[in-house]
Amino acid sequence: MNPLQLSRKQNTILQHIVKYHTIYLFTVILFITGIVFGAIIVNSMTFIQKEDLFFYLERFFLGYLQEDSISQLELFKNALFYHIQFLALIFFLGIAVIGVPIIWVLLFVKGVAIGFTVGFFVNQLGWQGLLFSFASIATQNLIIIPVYIIACSLAMIFSISILQSIFSRRYKQPIVQSFFRYSTAFICFMVIISLAAFMESFVSFESLKWVSNRFIN
Repeated sequence: MNPLQLSRKQNTILQHIVKYHTIYLFTVILFITGIVFGAIIVNSMTFIQKEDLFFYLERFFLGYLQEDSISQLELFKNALFYHIQFLALIFFLGIAVIGVPIIWVLLFVKGVAIGFTVGFFVNQLGWQGLLFSFASIATQNLIIIPVYIIACSLAMIFSISILQSIFSRRYKQPIVQSFFRYSTAFICFMVIISLAAFMESFVSFESLKWVSNRFIN
């Protein structure tokens, strides 16, 4: 790609972000709200509930990390399949138009899960819990979270494009062209998410095992 083509591509992306910045801002705020809500749930739990949950999680993680028969390749396949399933669901919800509220719910729940996970381990283990959470979820989520937020935003934008093509006579952009760009973006997301799945099953697994042996046990 020559410098002129690269410059045009950068301008196109910048124009897209400026045009739909409110949607991107909305998805970021929605996700952060989910994280905060997840942390609030932790604080609203009773002492007995926390202790019971921590007991089961501790048994699970210790058994999970000490199980020699676990195949990291199998973990990679499972993680990749899960993320591709999630992206495919977002993709089709964007096409369905009426699926936009479900996209909001899914993104919010993702935020809740992360907020609850980090909040719970920090609440139970202090700084060791923060280190444990960082080792288990932070590495891959540096990729997963931006991909999910952008994917959800694009799904909303594509739904808006469909509605505009149906109800607005002034909307001139062919929907086929929008669909091609939409599909291409999601294919790229699935390629990128494979890196996150690799980090989740290899890097995070080894980091989690190291932290568990060094600080938690």
